[in-house]
Amino acid sequence: MARIRVLVVDDHRIFAESLAAALAAEPDVDVSAAGSGPAALRCLERAAAEGRRYDVMLIDAELGILATAGTRAVPVPDSGPNGTAVVDGISLVAGVRSGQPSVRTVVLAEKDDPRRAALALQAGASGWVAKDCSLQRLLTVIRGVLRDETHLPAALLTGVLRELTTARKHRTESEQLVESLTPREREVLRCMVAGLGRKAVAERLFLSPHTVRTHMQNVLGKLGVHSTLAAVALARRAGVGPVALSGDVVERGGQLA
Repeated sequence: MARIRVLVVDDHRIFAESLAAALAAEPDVDVSAAGSGPAALRCLERAAAEGRRYDVMLIDAELGILATAGTRAVPVPDSGPNGTAVVDGISLVAGVRSGQPSVRTVVLAEKDDPRRAALALQAGASGWVAKDCSLQRLLTVIRGVLRDETHLPAALLTGVLRELTTARKHRTESEQLVESLTPREREVLRCMVAGLGRKAVAERLFLSPHTVRTHMQNVLGKLGVHSTLAAVALARRAGVGPVALSGDVVERGGQLA
């Protein structure tokens, strides 16, 4: 019997470990749990290195990840104090999609939200499931996404389609703005999407911090925005992905890392 390897990612320890235990009772499921985005990324890297890749990730929509500037492995939507950034579960979906596209991601949500469900699908998720759904329903979704199916609650379909139609219009406009950037400015923009600060971008592109600052100012000006956050949001709408980075937190067995 082919076994399905599942990684549960949720910073609520009791929920994550309870769900992992329930899934582990299935004869064809192997499951681990991670308590943060960086821990999940390390789990993925370790599994890939050992030739036992995960098949499906179950990711909390409201996952909170604290990543240090310059080492972020997923796109970041906002910055916090002391050079840190808070990243949610949907951003982790995008990072996994970019780094390990063979892994299917399913978002676990406490409530139905058409806008966030649409964002999850755009980021690369294969499904959106209520946290309080039955175990049988969740297993159906897990097996379904491995057959390249997309799973959404019926009540969300109309709202999600509306959100995706609106997003497509905005994406066309955003793509035109991104096309106005020079190749170097696009490279800087991808670093911004990855959450890299000015110093980290300079080191990565072998440029001086002053030159990077100039490029960032040019990017903001050409995109018609006034902040890095707005530039990143526009870049995502245009389909601009982050530069590839690595995670930096380890998994501890089947417990939350």
